[in-house]
Amino acid sequence: MMIADFVAAATPPHQARCAAARAVLDTIGVMLAGALEPCARSVQQVLAQEISSGACTVVGTAQRAAATGAALANGTAAHAHDFDDMCFVSLAHPSAPLVAAGLAAAEIAGASGRAMLDAYVVGFELEARFGRAMNPRHYQRGWHCTSTLGTMGAAAAASRLLGLTPDLTAHALAIAASEASGLKENFGTMVKPLHSGLAARNGVLAALLARAGMDASASAIEGRQGFLAALDSESPALLPFAADLGSRWEILDTGITVKLYPSCAATHPALDALLDLKRRDPFGPDGVQRIEIGVDAITPTVLLYDRPSTALEAKFSMPFCAAAAVADGQVGLATFSAARMADPVLEHLRRRVAMHVDASLDPAAPALTQARVRVVLTGGRVLCADARGARGYPDRPASAEQLSAKFLACAALAMPEARARAALAAVANIERESDICTLAELCSAGGQP
Repeated sequence: MMIADFVAAATPPHQARCAAARAVLDTIGVMLAGALEPCARSVQQVLAQEISSGACTVVGTAQRAAATGAALANGTAAHAHDFDDMCFVSLAHPSAPLVAAGLAAAEIAGASGRAMLDAYVVGFELEARFGRAMNPRHYQRGWHCTSTLGTMGAAAAASRLLGLTPDLTAHALAIAASEASGLKENFGTMVKPLHSGLAARNGVLAALLARAGMDASASAIEGRQGFLAALDSESPALLPFAADLGSRWEILDTGITVKLYPSCAATHPALDALLDLKRRDPFGPDGVQRIEIGVDAITPTVLLYDRPSTALEAKFSMPFCAAAAVADGQVGLATFSAARMADPVLEHLRRRVAMHVDASLDPAAPALTQARVRVVLTGGRVLCADARGARGYPDRPASAEQLSAKFLACAALAMPEARARAALAAVANIERESDICTLAELCSAGGQP
């Protein structure tokens, strides 16, 4: 009951809400960009064929849907470009499911912006405790934490916004434990962003079912056949990791990693290192003999594609991302297009990039955060750089200007500039918004479903 009590009644500190507000702004931006992607369009088409109450906003479109449908659509869109934020404790993209579930639940509850931020924080905190208990074993086994742990966080956020009692919240979390799934084998396909949408939808559904009277096992999480055991948790118990809920705030201690490249986070340290080398000692594709990139042992389980055949696979390809960084001097939304995939310069350079596990990297560092880059130039000169983390990480956070620029670049794909700027202003002031429906309306109608 202690966990449910926290979800229902915790009072996050002001700094935690500020961190949540930055995450919401970043996530709604990438959600707007992702609303036009094929995976998001597929979900929107399914929703359009269903009879729904139409109570909630499908961001970036003129479509409306029931709360569960809107959460599914918005969660999928938020993760469509793999441009949404990361947490290296949960090994998940926390905000895509949390914001999608929170937005839908807040709309049907008529909640304020501050209430949505509080719900985000409690969901984030619970998700992080699951991450500390279950990883790295859970992640290494093949589970996609954005979906599995994200379902639990989304259920907590939705329960908080719907005003569930601790008893009902406990049932919602137990229901969510039976909904959670998501396989890493689907990385590089449209199912990966769908995982985020499913987590958001399942979280809202769990809270609604609990509110409607559905009960669930009190041991659904820590029982012999419960969530932790079935999903191959590192620890058999959650409570030891949850004992500091409300007294220590993971969102402040560990923080949220904002992505400045729309590719898998495992590529970011190497991309930073390569771009820094280019700035210090300019070189182009013709000047490269080979590029060697050392990574930790988990990275190859995520970056699955040495020879990507689609733009989605390219986001999970170290050779492609590294080649784009060297050839273009940047990695952005336009990098992952059919035109760039077919570019013979990138294809030639990609074949000169090799990724390997480097046993000399710090084993105590969080997974996916290190890279050792070695560029051998055609004249024999060698450029080297080590990276621990990347720009956008909590120790090198994105500035307010960078967040705004990213939001507007993403929103421009879905709506006119004037509306994008109005949406940015509203989301940036979310804590002072008395009714989240007003903010949601500004983020809608940017395109047709």
